Amino acid sequence: MSMSPQKYLRYLMLPNLFGTARTKEILQVNPTIVPHREEAKEVKIFVYEYDAHSVQEYGAESVADCLHCKAGKYISWINIDGLRKHEVETISNDYGIHPLVIEDILSINQRPKFDEVEGILFCLLNMLYWNEQKKSIETEQISIIVGPRYVLSFQEDSERDVFDPIRHRLKINNAKIRQRGADYLCYSMLDMIVDNYFLVMEKVSEQIEIVEEEVIRNANTRSLARINQLRKELIVLKRNFSPVRDLLNGIIRSDSDLLDENNTKYFKDVYDHIIQAYDLSENYRDLIASMQDLYINNVNLRMNEVMKVMAIVTCLLAPATVIGGIFGMNFETIPYIHNRWGFFLAVGAMLLIPLWMIRVFRKKGWF
Repeated sequence: MSMSPQKYLRYLMLPNLFGTARTKEILQVNPTIVPHREEAKEVKIFVYEYDAHSVQEYGAESVADCLHCKAGKYISWINIDGLRKHEVETISNDYGIHPLVIEDILSINQRPKFDEVEGILFCLLNMLYWNEQKKSIETEQISIIVGPRYVLSFQEDSERDVFDPIRHRLKINNAKIRQRGADYLCYSMLDMIVDNYFLVMEKVSEQIEIVEEEVIRNANTRSLARINQLRKELIVLKRNFSPVRDLLNGIIRSDSDLLDENNTKYFKDVYDHIIQAYDLSENYRDLIASMQDLYINNVNLRMNEVMKVMAIVTCLLAPATVIGGIFGMNFETIPYIHNRWGFFLAVGAMLLIPLWMIRVFRKKGWF
């Protein structure tokens, strides 16, 4: 069967409309296959060495330029933007990081988690960003390693992160972050990441409101596609919120000497935030489910209206059909067949009976 060019074009656009590629991107994760990470074209290394009285900030040309920070008297934060296997292995080996942790840093599509491995704390989670053009959530994997007086952070993207408020606070004299240890810096980073989740959720909430209004006003196939797209974005939120909740719970329950008991309340505060974010995402999922039901109800209501009109038209034409059928029979003797007013009487009956039916239907409130 041939297909018109317009229908063929719409057929080709259906995968893009319903986001089948996005489904594959979100759900197709096979842990048995070793993923291949492309080497970053550019690597930016920033070092912050600070204590209660001073702070030094500088960029390093290579990881070899910041290996001395491990033995320094300051608390050091080494942030590496852009991942290359050689740089990650070099600095990790110098700091005595376990090979399994290195493997996790270089991996992709990892589930957020918290580990205590050979005297260090390892946190792996995703930063979330909202893409205005694609109307979708983008993720960036970040790995945080906490040692006795240092924090190592590894980011995939060298162009963006959410840590600028931390950098500004480090430059403020008598700032709380400068008075405390490396675990407080880790808390600050986790807090910034989780707080940014709410900004992304605000964008998702705006899209939900737009689609909901569209469904109420004019439900069509594109509305259903938008609902389907939002459901996939909520899957991204759930895949991040639930493991991050477990991550923070693991930090709170940890007995590691690297965590100051006085800082536990701060991690509990971040834990409360991620619980709130998780509950809010569940509310969004309920809204999407209700929106899908609303779409189906609107489609059914529209179909019922069409069927009602067709039924009324059929009922109105039934008398004319019956009258025409009776007087159209091939019998020799038919009433009024030779009456000069017979035709007009038949046509009048065909018109008056539907008019009387319309009045009855309106009186009963059928339309």
